[in-house]
Amino acid sequence: MRIVIKVGTSIITQPDKNGLDRERIARIARGAAEVRTLGHEVILVSSGAIGAGMAGLGWKSRPRDLRHKQACAAIGQVSLMQAYEKAFKAHGLPVAQVLLTSLDLEDRVRYINARNTLLALLSLSVVPIINENDTVVTDEIQFGDNDTLSALVAVKVEADLLVILTNVDGFYGKAADDSGPELIPEIRQISREIEKEARSEASSELSVGGMRSKLAAARAVMASGIDMWIANGLTPGILAGIVRGTAAGTRFIAKRSKLGTRKRWIAFGTRSKGQLTVDEGASRALGQKGKSLLPSGVTAVTGRFQAGSAVSITDASGREIARGLSNYSSEEIRSIQGHKSGEIRKILGREAAAEVIHRDNLVVL
Repeated sequence: MRIVIKVGTSIITQPDKNGLDRERIARIARGAAEVRTLGHEVILVSSGAIGAGMAGLGWKSRPRDLRHKQACAAIGQVSLMQAYEKAFKAHGLPVAQVLLTSLDLEDRVRYINARNTLLALLSLSVVPIINENDTVVTDEIQFGDNDTLSALVAVKVEADLLVILTNVDGFYGKAADDSGPELIPEIRQISREIEKEARSEASSELSVGGMRSKLAAARAVMASGIDMWIANGLTPGILAGIVRGTAAGTRFIAKRSKLGTRKRWIAFGTRSKGQLTVDEGASRALGQKGKSLLPSGVTAVTGRFQAGSAVSITDASGREIARGLSNYSSEEIRSIQGHKSGEIRKILGREAAAEVIHRDNLVVL
């Protein structure tokens, strides 16, 4: 089994321990080593570089501007990798640093190179440790958080399991008797109710993201046939417990009819260039009937993009329900939205596809 493990900033950093908590890092390494002794491959996606860099500079608050974040990351990444190298060396395991941006996974040549490197490292019994390349990333090409990065890595390397370690025991929902939040041990579908119940984790000067980003990661991997766990990374033996099926946490059970390679690329392999909002009828036709998206169902267009671009499709509430490759540019869709397919030729003055997005180029999320 190939396992991607995402370690959150809250797990491995503590302000009172000069940024990095090396005892916790040693515990993560021990758990990962134990998982390897059970016969599984391990890839680590670790946050913490900016937090470590803040400590090195003596800063108490996370910088807001990009260049100071990048400076913190450049300083902290050195300390982060040194800590991991020492921790894994105690178990006879070498580590490798892999820094990625979204472009590395969107561009097919760069993606293939990155994938081949990761698989080669696994074949050499090396533990790849991945982080976003914060020192060069910009708002346009950033993943946003390492939950997203870990999900994309899991999809790209065709992992069997994604484990997200955080400082809570799992996903909490409202108890049936209204007695308060209760841990949900198993989720098979991320419903609207679950999304509504998602609440951001306790704010921190160090961490980014929250439970909503973890649900987004779960949606991505579940659609690709990959199970996911959210569990408390501070619990001793949590990784081996997850592999053995005895750990506490929330398990997201994947769809057994996983997406093919091309559909995975459409859904998760390229950044969305825009957004189409659709009405209730179109939402139902896409989600329940597997239909194509017609111009009559489009109510709004956000962003500027060309024909062939990947775009997100959202319902009236703003919830993303699908992604696909558009047959038209954003300006063309604005011209034909709300119209019947038979009117497209008259509006655009040329022969054109009847669908804004054909079902063969569309993935329901």
